[in-house]
Amino acid sequence: PTRRSSDLEETYLYPVPYKWYKEYGVRKFGFHGTSHRCNANTMKDIYGREDFKLISCHIGNTGSIAAIKDMKCIDTSMGFTDVSGIMMGTRSGDIDPSIIPYVMEKEGKNIGEILNDLNKNSGLLGLSEYSSDMRDINAKCDEGDEKALLARKKYVRRVVDYIAQYYVLLGGADALVFSAGVGENSIPVRREICEKLACLGVKIDLDKNNITREQVKISTEDSSIDVYVLHVDEQLLIARDTLNIIKNR
Repeated sequence: PTRRSSDLEETYLYPVPYKWYKEYGVRKFGFHGTSHRCNANTMKDIYGREDFKLISCHIGNTGSIAAIKDMKCIDTSMGFTDVSGIMMGTRSGDIDPSIIPYVMEKEGKNIGEILNDLNKNSGLLGLSEYSSDMRDINAKCDEGDEKALLARKKYVRRVVDYIAQYYVLLGGADALVFSAGVGENSIPVRREICEKLACLGVKIDLDKNNITREQVKISTEDSSIDVYVLHVDEQLLIARDTLNIIKNR
């Protein structure tokens, strides 16, 4: 059945004065659409069908989670701008907006300076006070660095929060996909995320999870959700889209 416009508004509108949307265009837009579409297309090829429920995790220096049903995105973690959603390398992700005027007053900063802090000095870098790169954070975690461990735990927690939310929204999930820099290469992050999803019946093969930069199914046969690590070729998808546009002109 065709979705009503009110159903769509429930997804992309914020619980703020409706006037903000009608007059200023304040709504959720989302980002990383090409990456999430690549993940959906790959799972379509793997399953040989389009009727599946997918939670797509594009997690790198920036990141977003998408809930995809029957090849259509029904929600995504990023919103009006790309500072929202999950915690990232230097971006805060979702925070209480009241923090902004509070810190402005404490530090004598203007709104531009605070937004710069939320975009460039927060996330992994902000909590670890060391690096925005998960490779550096993992190395520090191996040394027992407390701030690095805190940063990784918070990162994992934020990703798990969205996966759990979208699991409920979709009414279950057939597949969970990890892609982008952290998703493809950070063995401990994937492991810790999946460990926290054990209550949903997620089980992974630790040997397969040790593989990086390769398309691989890391879930066990008795896992309730298929878990894949996928390499995203956004450039190829963009090239194909461009070719289709040229052909159809």
